[in-house]
Amino acid sequence: MEGGASVVAARALTRRSSKTARDPLVAYHELLEDPGLAEASASALAEGQRERRLVFGDRPLCVSLRPNLISDWQYAAVNDASQTIYGALGRLERVLMNDEDLRRQLDLDPREEALALRDPGFRAASPSARLDGFIGEDGVIRFVEYNAESPAGMAYNDELAQVFGSLPVMKKFRAKFPCQVVPTRGRQLTAMLRAHRSRSDSAPTIAIVDWRGLPTLTEFEMFQRYFESRGIPTVICAPEDLTYSRGALRANGKTINVVYRRVLTSELLAKEDVSRPLVRAYLEGAVTVVNSFRAKLLHKKMSLALLSDDRYAALYTAPQRAAIAKHIPWTRKVREGHTTYAGKVVDLDDFVITHRTQLVLKPNDEYGGKGVVLGWTIDQHEWEQSFLAALASSYVVQERVPVPRYPFPVVLDRMHFLDLSIDHDPYLFWGRVSGTLARVSSSALLNVTAGAGSVVPTYVIAGGRRALRTPVAARNGA
Repeated sequence: MEGGASVVAARALTRRSSKTARDPLVAYHELLEDPGLAEASASALAEGQRERRLVFGDRPLCVSLRPNLISDWQYAAVNDASQTIYGALGRLERVLMNDEDLRRQLDLDPREEALALRDPGFRAASPSARLDGFIGEDGVIRFVEYNAESPAGMAYNDELAQVFGSLPVMKKFRAKFPCQVVPTRGRQLTAMLRAHRSRSDSAPTIAIVDWRGLPTLTEFEMFQRYFESRGIPTVICAPEDLTYSRGALRANGKTINVVYRRVLTSELLAKEDVSRPLVRAYLEGAVTVVNSFRAKLLHKKMSLALLSDDRYAALYTAPQRAAIAKHIPWTRKVREGHTTYAGKVVDLDDFVITHRTQLVLKPNDEYGGKGVVLGWTIDQHEWEQSFLAALASSYVVQERVPVPRYPFPVVLDRMHFLDLSIDHDPYLFWGRVSGTLARVSSSALLNVTAGAGSVVPTYVIAGGRRALRTPVAARNGA
């Protein structure tokens, strides 16, 4: 199996900055030099995904024969950074709840704000969350987004890891390099049950709620099977399937007291009649909703602007300020006026217009890469028009972060070694990291929803002494 860069060339590419034959990336790629092993592994990957319905719409979830590999010490360092940033976001949330002027910075819809101010019945607005970031050549992770509402991919990740565990190449690799996958699906269930126990003694019956016809249905089915294997009745339904009367929320003939909310608040509220049963049940305290509607406060992209803007530095502890400076890129609300950059006062309009290749424009409340404008991918005129449009809407501007590329063996018509970007997105459950979503892509936008990218499971290698990252291109887009 060969194509693109040859296997031998990819091996040399990986060796270039390696000082030891024990480099795990080198070792993994060397195993794939065996055509029989590569062929058997590619077949096992395809068959395993078919059997488990690991698809996003009609596309296989993964086309890479290599997982994301990270040393245990770097995994621990990333987790520590994630948990510190999560703590800072928690402090921000508490201030937002009591500061109406600061909340205005978020551009909340009045109905979103009313739901956010309602006590969900448990302490954390987001019992499960995900920070999306990139690990640079310097080994430092920089987080570009915070998914506070409905972090996806956990069940996909767990199932895909089981497929990878069956690959012949992975079995040979693990015989030489002990490594493990950190599961997440169970932690999601534990987080939901903890939230439910905070407000009710009733036995849980779960509804997984999102719109019909979405490509994520197969993941919902994976969650349903898992929850029911733990003895918890679970239904998958759309918001329009819910009814609420006499203090009971029902779906498909069952009384529901826990909602695993995958539908986003803004999309739900856009359909007032459809949203009414779930919203009423929530406001009247009849159901546990995870994540709560309060999560909207930090799900807005503005949350990172309120972290990185030095006007709000006093909100955070000294360790949190240090982590923000290291791990959160410069982010500001798009508006007219002055701000600071690198300690200097700048006119935001002029700065954005003249630093196109360093900046990204992002809608304050979108997902899946919708509306994101990467300054270095368009010409100056289009950038200026995009900025003017952003001024008239609700946007943030964020500094581009370094994104190295790495060789991955990708199965298309045959195996090709392609230089791909990869993100590193830790899941947090009640503020503690457990597991990671990783996506590889040749696109500057690493997002499966946007049609680019492939999910790969993350394996943590015990006793690793280096970052296990050998970039083949110095920088790429955020």
